[in-house]
Amino acid sequence: MTQLDPRVAMHLSDAAVSVELETPDMTLNIGPQHPSTHGVLRLVARVDGERVEAVEPVIGYMHRGYEKLAEVRTYAQTIALVNRIDWVSGFANEIPFVIAVEKLMDVEAPERAQYIRMILTEMARISSHLIFMSSYPLELGAATPLMHAFRERERILELIEGVTGGRFHPNFNRVGGVKPAAGGGSATKKLIQDLPAGFLQQARDAMDKVLTVCDDLDDLVTGNEVFQARTIGVGVVPRDKALEYGLSGPNLRASGVGFDLRKAEHILPYDGIDFEIPTGENGDCFDRYIVRLAEIRQAARIIQQAVDRIPSGPLQAKVPRVLKVPPGQAYVRAENPKGEMGYYIVSEGGRVPYRVKIRSASFSNLSILPWILENQLIPDLVAIMGSLDFVLGDVDR
Repeated sequence: MTQLDPRVAMHLSDAAVSVELETPDMTLNIGPQHPSTHGVLRLVARVDGERVEAVEPVIGYMHRGYEKLAEVRTYAQTIALVNRIDWVSGFANEIPFVIAVEKLMDVEAPERAQYIRMILTEMARISSHLIFMSSYPLELGAATPLMHAFRERERILELIEGVTGGRFHPNFNRVGGVKPAAGGGSATKKLIQDLPAGFLQQARDAMDKVLTVCDDLDDLVTGNEVFQARTIGVGVVPRDKALEYGLSGPNLRASGVGFDLRKAEHILPYDGIDFEIPTGENGDCFDRYIVRLAEIRQAARIIQQAVDRIPSGPLQAKVPRVLKVPPGQAYVRAENPKGEMGYYIVSEGGRVPYRVKIRSASFSNLSILPWILENQLIPDLVAIMGSLDFVLGDVDR
């Protein structure tokens, strides 16, 4: 028997091992119920070992057809509908829709109503970001921040509920202002109440506590070595890619783009309020977390100024009892907690809109997933998706 050269034998042995360890690509279904999302999402991922080669998001599991439902509902009924799109930011969803209708009717809400809208919108922003601050560290293995963030979120929701009567779905805005509450009085004559007694002072106190919990989150999360290792340099979105994919809100600002509709378009009286636009430098998961934490502080700052400056006056402009919108079209967008939320309304006259087109923040933010998840490790998928902070009801609408 011919003896093989030892070097040839070693080469053949290595080749045999390489062939044995070589594995084909595998298609992996992640979902349709995945812990890193608020809702139901399915990812069809092609993976090579632990590395993701390609991802296809499959959406539509929660589709409810808001745009078609609006065509068979009055404008007042649609207000109750739209605050369910992003259920974490309920009150804020109503604002651009109501202002778009007011634009079509050439109606402007009284200044006091506008301030109330602004205060409650910023409370909705804090509530939404506190959900992120509780769920995102939890997805990465840290349970303690949830208790701190949820405690203050409950305090915010109690204030919203005290004014609107609802926690998640306020349905408080009206064309021309906000809903006045019926108070005590005789059966034939009800008194019209304004904000609940003591609300402004309670809002000031709540904002002080919100700023304190931000400091707690800094201690618990921001400086945590494990959290930093899971987020710094992970899921980087450069400035040009953020703009190319239409990202908005904190996800856009984390990539260094200092654009905020509260500064660019004054549909609420933000021009009289002093606040900053937090931005990131690297566009990674850590920056997206840091920007949201900073936005909580800025929202508290806005509310503190607004409760000191809120003017007296009526809550509602004069509008017909039976709301009929003249023919026309209008588009209004607002800086919602998750990004730009816009409504394009087409009216042919009458009580219901002819068409409503919704530009939701989460849908555009989710569109970057195939790009951002390519060539990432499977354990980083949850960290990256969670950092985008999208709600699937907002995506599927």
